[in-house]
Amino acid sequence: MNVHKDESLIQDEKPERPKLLAQDRQLYILNVLVQQGSISVSQIAAELDVSDMTIRRDLVELETEGKLVRIHGGAVLPENSTPVDMDREEPSFSTRLIRNSGAKARIAAVAADIACGYRTVALDVGTTTYLVAEKLVERNRMQIFTNSVRIAHRMGSGAPEIYLAGGYMRGDEMAMGGPIAVAQFEQLWFDVAFIGISGITASGFYDYSFEDVDLKRVYLSRSGYKVVLCDSSKFQRMSLVNIAPLQGVDMLITENSPPPAIALALEAARIKVVIAPLLPGPG
Repeated sequence: MNVHKDESLIQDEKPERPKLLAQDRQLYILNVLVQQGSISVSQIAAELDVSDMTIRRDLVELETEGKLVRIHGGAVLPENSTPVDMDREEPSFSTRLIRNSGAKARIAAVAADIACGYRTVALDVGTTTYLVAEKLVERNRMQIFTNSVRIAHRMGSGAPEIYLAGGYMRGDEMAMGGPIAVAQFEQLWFDVAFIGISGITASGFYDYSFEDVDLKRVYLSRSGYKVVLCDSSKFQRMSLVNIAPLQGVDMLITENSPPPAIALALEAARIKVVIAPLLPGPG
């Protein structure tokens, strides 16, 4: 005699979801909070299939760490976030190279140390990546891939092998771009990529030029380890083009702690933030 389960019971059965650890739950909470600006306990509890009490305990812990403010039935972002500013024009390369030069030198020193652990290194256009290139000129057994004519020229007489993307060169920035450059580098795979940006907010990374952004996205998609270089003057700043959301980048190197809104977004995106130390003084 065949025994059949009632079809209504089968429809009601749901596969059990694996329970998240507290750290993973809290990262989820922060990610939703950054995207929405506020959350409710019941919403998160339902999405994670846990009790309201579990989420309330998570919110208490996150509030103690200063990452959110609890309200009745949920939580909101802290109110001490700085406003987002919009950059409409790209300053010249020489102007940007001087601006915040001390911070950029600190960031470049950390980035160069990291680069030395890899063989195939992608260096994006930009002033901080140019400073990284200067520190790698004498490195043996390294292949440098770049779309910056400045970087290629600076490293041309040094020890690394230099590969420069072809295509159209963009004026003052001396950046190679366009379909030819993209097609060339899309065929490659880099051990690590160092990306320059003009701004960062909780919604992602920004830059001025469509042409440069095309290559930045190639570096992000074709690299095993992805590092963004960003001095603190670029926090809470936007420009013409959104390069990518925060998710998918492995590390951000800066010289000062990000403001709360960005710090929360970086943590939710599981990006390691490295604060570059002061450089030793002369003598």
